[in-house]
Amino acid sequence: MISVASPSRQRADTARWHTASQVLAQVHRNPGITRALLAQRLELTSGLATEITTRLRGLRLLAEAPAPVQGRGRPTTVLRPHPDGPMVLAVDLRQEDWRCAVAAIDGQLHDLRVRQHDSREPTAVLAAVRRGVEQGRARYGRRLRAVSLAVAGTIHDRHLVQASTLGWGPVDLSVVTEGGQLPFLLGNDATLAGVAEARTGAATTATTALHLIVEVGVGGTVTVDGRPMTGAHGAAGEYGHLPFGDRTRRCPCGARGCWDLDVDGRALARHLNEPTPADPRSYARQILARVNDNLHARQAVSAVAAALGAGVAGLVNLHDPDVVTLGGIGAPLRSAAAASFNTAYADGLMAFHRTQPPPVVDAAHGDKGALYGAAIVGLDHVTSEAALAQWAADLRHEQP
Repeated sequence: MISVASPSRQRADTARWHTASQVLAQVHRNPGITRALLAQRLELTSGLATEITTRLRGLRLLAEAPAPVQGRGRPTTVLRPHPDGPMVLAVDLRQEDWRCAVAAIDGQLHDLRVRQHDSREPTAVLAAVRRGVEQGRARYGRRLRAVSLAVAGTIHDRHLVQASTLGWGPVDLSVVTEGGQLPFLLGNDATLAGVAEARTGAATTATTALHLIVEVGVGGTVTVDGRPMTGAHGAAGEYGHLPFGDRTRRCPCGARGCWDLDVDGRALARHLNEPTPADPRSYARQILARVNDNLHARQAVSAVAAALGAGVAGLVNLHDPDVVTLGGIGAPLRSAAAASFNTAYADGLMAFHRTQPPPVVDAAHGDKGALYGAAIVGLDHVTSEAALAQWAADLRHEQP
């Protein structure tokens, strides 16, 4: 006869993991944090901090090492992921390639692998990603607790409904997780990059942050206290499809006048009277590389930087962020034509914003922003109260 715990007992078992979840969140946000600083931030007594970390060591969630001695005071320890602790597999699915890496409790990426698409057909791409997941399971076994995937496409109710840069319509991406044997988390790449900047990047001190990433078009998110505002169905942040552009142009998304078409490699090619590039991101990087030696390239970059600056101003007027972070080719584009960007940004701001405009800064995570964000969301799941309770139960079943 199978004994099933009552709902109240299940709730109690989950609730006891609340403080443990908070501890692991601190380790993630502050790699190398000491036990003493952890106790201070969570307002724990020294004895309680010791008790909790000892328990988490026994559950293979944390490891401790002596902290470097700094002046007087009682010695403390540095908290690190346990070498046999839980991990997530983060995947970033892009126009040209896909990348994957694993992350432990501290959120650092390991075993980074990059694979070019042999074909952009969904079945071929997803079969390749699935093989990557299978390899991760073979290597890490029970330690792998979730797959978190970032995709350059529109997410609606946790499903991909369109990836115009890949030429995809609705596609079921959950097939990469071997029939649902692992929890599957899905997010837009720009949204997840914004989460990474808010949690561990260039916007950690901001309450409200606006993140924009320019790759093939523009995406982004607004985060409040490190959490993205994704809308009713998860499709918020499609900033590139705001009508900031030329209304005579039809975007691949189906709308007219999308900002996307004025701020990426397609816009640069148009200003240079060149054909629309097959890979706008790589094309833009090539143009930026020769901007100092070519007048026409410089003029094209200046025009596109102005379009970017004006749109950023409009979004600042809308969201009132503390800071704006720029990722992808947005950062080098702004740097290459700073005067054009800054003039358009200032001119587009409402007067009261101009007195103290939100700073626009380069994203700290660079090209890996979406991958770090996918890892963060995966670790939020893995270190939730319910997931920790399941980890402990699985560990008990393993022991003789």
